[in-house]
Amino acid sequence: MRNCIFCKIIAGEIPSVKVYEDDLVFAFLDISPINFGHTLVIPKEHHTSVATIPEPTGGRMFRVGSRLGVAMRRALDCDGFNLHLSDGTVAGQVVMHAHLHIVPRWTDDGFHWNWRQLKYASDSERAEIAEKLIRHFKLETQAGDAPDAEPADADTENHGA
Repeated sequence: MRNCIFCKIIAGEIPSVKVYEDDLVFAFLDISPINFGHTLVIPKEHHTSVATIPEPTGGRMFRVGSRLGVAMRRALDCDGFNLHLSDGTVAGQVVMHAHLHIVPRWTDDGFHWNWRQLKYASDSERAEIAEKLIRHFKLETQAGDAPDAEPADADTENHGA
């Protein structure tokens, strides 16, 4: 996409500090990190939403992200790491090119996500929401899936609700 800052980074039009690159994804240090070492993994193909990223590319993003997190533990001696992906402006996405944040974390780094924790009014409300999600969940069978993989039947499968 012509005006996308991440597409320009991939094309080499805007400089970045590259950490990893392959045929599907590009990883580079965030220019305004939460903690030093904060890295972004982006698909090379422009996608504004994670929902449109092909499964091999999305899987690669998370595989690379988790391996970078392990590298952060070793290289930066951090205590852990966050993988964070926002989808849509309401979720906090600022650059409209899907991207996965890998944030190294230390016990005393002072950063907090500050999200709230709500309580369901009842077990039936929770079950109703789970049922709505199950009804709208779609996962197409992909090459390489188990031969007996069948679409889940919402009436018989236990989804932990």
